[in-house]
Amino acid sequence: MTIRHALGPVDAFTPGTATKVEVGNYEVSIIRVGDDLYAIADRCSHAEASLSEGELIDNEIECPRHGALFDVTTGEALTLPATKPVDTYDVVIVDGEASLVITETEPV
Repeated sequence: MTIRHALGPVDAFTPGTATKVEVGNYEVSIIRVGDDLYAIADRCSHAEASLSEGELIDNEIECPRHGALFDVTTGEALTLPATKPVDTYDVVIVDGEASLVITETEPV
């Protein structure tokens, strides 16, 4: 199943910031780096901290609780104490309007 959620104009997101959005059961950080938007799960994979409250440095976001860094383009954990990636989601931009696309997969 695919969930598509309108986020609004790209210009509504300030470059160098993360914005938390809730879509159904998902809490997602929408992160603007330059002219690009990225979407990652809002919860640190190490501790239950909101990544949207962390500091963004280039394309890395820092967990506000223990300082782990995540690559916003891939979700990969870059530093300890986090060792697991966070989920990433697609952002589609059409005519300056952004939409978040979440594809749910069935458990095997």
